[in-house]
Amino acid sequence: MSDSLPPLRDVIASYDLAAKKSLGQNFLLDLNLTRKIARAAGAAEGGTFYEVGPGPGGLTRALLSEGAGKVIAVERDQRCLPALGDIAAAYPGQLEIINADALSLDEREILPPGVRIASNLPYNVGTALLIKWLTGASTSKNAEGNSQCEQTGAGLRPGVRPNKNWPPFWSSLTLMFQREVAERIIAKPDSEHYGRLSVLAGWRTKAKILFDVNRSAFVPPPSVTSSIVRLDPLAEPVAPADIRRLERVTAAAFGQRRKMLRHSLKPLGGEALLEKAGIDPTARPEQLNVAQFAALANALNN
Repeated sequence: MSDSLPPLRDVIASYDLAAKKSLGQNFLLDLNLTRKIARAAGAAEGGTFYEVGPGPGGLTRALLSEGAGKVIAVERDQRCLPALGDIAAAYPGQLEIINADALSLDEREILPPGVRIASNLPYNVGTALLIKWLTGASTSKNAEGNSQCEQTGAGLRPGVRPNKNWPPFWSSLTLMFQREVAERIIAKPDSEHYGRLSVLAGWRTKAKILFDVNRSAFVPPPSVTSSIVRLDPLAEPVAPADIRRLERVTAAAFGQRRKMLRHSLKPLGGEALLEKAGIDPTARPEQLNVAQFAALANALNN
C-alpha cells in the first residue's frame, strides 16, 4: 500500500534536512526496504508502534502504510518535525510526535503495554537504548530535576532504577544496528563476538538477525553494513539474577577477556566467588553461558 506523500528525497530537499553526524543520522530512503522492515516488525497486525529517531519519516510511513494502528515517534532533531507533521496530516490521528531525547524518557509513562518498538536507531545511541530496554531501567530526577539514564557499557548510572518486573512493557524489538553490534547481540559462547551485550540480550530475549542493509541504501552512506535485529522477550529470564550484579560481573569478566576468570574477577572475590558459583577458575569469560553468568551474579556479595 502506498501513500500520497512525496518521495523522501524530495522531502529532504524541501526541508533542507542534511543528516547530522553529531546525531548519528543516516536517512533510509528506500521505501521498499522500509516496508520490509515494517513487515518484519509486525505492522500488518495493527496495534501501536514506538519509533526512535524517525528523521524525515521513511520507516514511519512504512509502518503506517503496512497497517500499524498508531505510531508514537520520538525525534530529537527539531528540523525533522515539519516533515513528520506532513505524515501526521496524511494519517489523521495515527501519528504522535514527541520532540525529546529518547534516552531521557521513561517510556512506561507514555506508551501502552505491549507496544512494539521498531526503529532505525541513530548509531551513536543505539546500544544505549537497547540496554535501557533490556534492563527495564527508567529515568528518575536528581536534585536539580535533570533526567539521568545509563550509557553504553557503563551499567546503570546513579538516578536510574532497575525495573524488576519482567516481561517488559514492549512485546518485540525490531531494530537496525551496525552489523558488528548486531553480531554482538546474537553471539553465543565460544565466539569472538560474545560479550556483555550478548549475555544481557540472551538472558532475557530470543534475538536473531533478520537481514542486512547495504550502506548504499542510506543518505549519507555509512561506512559499514547495517543489520535488522529482532528481539522477542522470554516469559522469564534464562536464570534469575539481579541486573546490577549481572552488569558488575560481566563488566569485570569481559573487561579483561583474555585473562582467566580467577584474575579478572579478583576485585569481586576471585576464586572464592567462582567456587561459590560452581565455575572453573581457569575458564575465560567467553566460555561461560548466560546461566553461569547469572550464577556468578547470585554469588556476588551485597
